[in-house]
Amino acid sequence: MGRIMAAFYARVSSEGQARGNTIASQVAALHERAAADDAAVGPEHAYVDEGRSGATLARPALERLRDAVAGGEIDRVYVHAPDRLARRYAYQVLLVDEFRRGGVEVVFLNRPIGGSAEDDLLLQVQGVIAEYERARILERNRRGRRHAARSGAVSAMCAAPFGYRYVSRHFGGGTAQFEVVEDEARVVRQLFTWVGIERISLREACRRLQSMGCATRTGLTQWDTTTICGMLRNPAYQGTAMFGRTRSTASAQVRLRPIRGHPLPPRQASSSHTAVPREEWIAIPVPALVDTDLFDTVQAQVDENRRRKRDGRRRPGWLLQGLVVCRQCGYAFYGKMARGTVGGRQPADYGYYRCTGTDAYKFGGQALCGNRSVRSDKLEQAVWRQVEMVLDDPQRVAIEHERRAAEARDGKAHENVDAIDRQIARMQRGIDRLIDSYTEQIIEEDEFKPRIAGLKQRVARIQAERDAAVATYEAERSLQLVIGRLSEFVGRVRTGLDQLDWHGRREVIRALVRRIEIDHDQVEVVFRIPGGPSPSGGGVNIETGRGTTGNPPVIWQHCGRSHRPLVGEDADDIGATLHLLVQPF
Repeated sequence: MGRIMAAFYARVSSEGQARGNTIASQVAALHERAAADDAAVGPEHAYVDEGRSGATLARPALERLRDAVAGGEIDRVYVHAPDRLARRYAYQVLLVDEFRRGGVEVVFLNRPIGGSAEDDLLLQVQGVIAEYERARILERNRRGRRHAARSGAVSAMCAAPFGYRYVSRHFGGGTAQFEVVEDEARVVRQLFTWVGIERISLREACRRLQSMGCATRTGLTQWDTTTICGMLRNPAYQGTAMFGRTRSTASAQVRLRPIRGHPLPPRQASSSHTAVPREEWIAIPVPALVDTDLFDTVQAQVDENRRRKRDGRRRPGWLLQGLVVCRQCGYAFYGKMARGTVGGRQPADYGYYRCTGTDAYKFGGQALCGNRSVRSDKLEQAVWRQVEMVLDDPQRVAIEHERRAAEARDGKAHENVDAIDRQIARMQRGIDRLIDSYTEQIIEEDEFKPRIAGLKQRVARIQAERDAAVATYEAERSLQLVIGRLSEFVGRVRTGLDQLDWHGRREVIRALVRRIEIDHDQVEVVFRIPGGPSPSGGGVNIETGRGTTGNPPVIWQHCGRSHRPLVGEDADDIGATLHLLVQPF
C-alpha cells in the first residue's frame, strides 16, 4: 500500500491571534503527527482559517477541505481538537459524519477517536463542552466588564474616543484612565462651538475640518457626517462616559450585497447593535472637554437638524435602496430628491438615484466617477415589471436552474482553483529557496533583488487569477441549492401582487433581485433567479432613450442642471425594458 494522502485543518478565532501567529503551534503539531504516521500532507492540503469564528461553517479553508473530501482527494484529516472544527456541537457532528461518509478518517491530536459508540459519545461530550466553554467565556467577559463599569473603572470601555488616549493599568499606576490629547481635544471643542453656538450643519462642520487640515483618528483628512454625529452624541465629552449604550446581538438579517472591499463570507458572524434604554447605562467619570450646558445645546441642535431633514421627505423611502451599484467605480447609488420644470410647466419634485462616487465633497473635492444619475420612478417601474415577469413564469426558472446545476457538477472551476493553489505553492517554495540562497551568500544582492521582485509580481498576478476562480467556484456551488416547490410559492405570491403596498414591493424585490448595475448607457438587473424576456422584444439605451422597437425617446438619467429629466404625464411610458443579466442564487 502507498502512503496515506492526508490533510490538516487549523483555526484561530480572533484577528489578534492571527497577527500574533499563534496558529503556528497548531500547524507544527499537525505536521509532526502526520510525519509520525508516515502520512503525506501536500502544500495544497494545508487548510488554515486565520481570524475566523468557530460559530459558523462559512469559512474559506473549511469549504475547500470539505470539497477535497467530497472529491476523494484525501484519506485522512488531522485536527488539533474538535473545537477547532467548530464551536457548536451540532456543527462538529455534521462535519465528522460528512468526512466519515466520504471515507476519510478524522484524527484529533488531543484525544484519539475511533468508530465505536463510546468514541462517538466522547466526541459528543467534547462538542457540548466546547460550546458551553464559548458561552461561558462570553458571559464571563460581559459580567466582568459590567462589574468594572459599576466600580467606575475606565477599563470597562472598549476604547477611548477622539480627544482621549487610553492608558492601561500597567502604565497608569495600577488604574486605567483616559488621558486628554490636547491637539484632538481642541478639535472637539471647536466642533461643539460650531454646532452649538453657530448652529451649522454637520456637513458644514466636515467641510471646515477638512479646510483646516484636521485629520481623523485613522489619519484621514476627509470627515464623515456619521463620525461627527457620533462625537457630538458621546456623553464622555461632558465628563461622563456611558457603558452599555448599545448591545450586540446576532443578526438574523442577511446583507443585500457584500460590503465594498470586504471578504465574502465575512470573517466573523454577522451581528447588529441595538440601543439600550438610558436607565440601563452605567456612568464612568472621565475628564471633561466641554461644559454640560454646551453639550445640551448641541444635542438640541442635532435633534432639530434631524427633524428638519425628516420633515423634508415626501415619500416613504427608496424602493431600490441598497441594490443599485455603479459598474464604473463600484460604489452604491443613493436616492435623492430634486425640483425642476419641463416645458414651462409648474415646478415639480422628482427623485433620482445618484452614484456616491460622483460626490466630490466626499473625496477631497475630486469626484471618482462620471456616471450619471437615473430617474427613480422610471427605474423602479422597470424593475418591478421584470419582477412580475419572473413570477409569471416559474417553469422557465426551474429549467434554467437545472441546466446551470448540471454545468456546475462538471467541477471545472474546482480543478482550476486547485491547480492555481499548487502553482502558488511552488512559487512560494521558490521564493523561500531564493531567500535562503541570499541569506547563505550564495547569490549577491544585485542578483537577488530583481529575481525576488519578479517572483512576487508573478505570485500577485496568479493570486488575482485564483480569486477570480474562487468567485466562479462559489457561484457554481450556490447552484446546488434546491429551489423547491417554486410553482406553489409563486402561486401564493402572484394572487396578491397587484395589491401590494410600497413595503410589500420592496420585500419582494429584495427577495428576487441580487443587485442592479448602472453603466453610462445601460442598466442591468441581476436576479437571484433568472429574469424574464423583454416584453417589447428589445433593450434600451439610456443615453439616447431609444429602444429597438422604434418607440419614442425616453430620458431616464438626470443629466445635470442644463438637462432636466422629464417630469409629468408625457414620461409615463418607458417604451423599452432593461437589459438583464441572469445569475443563480
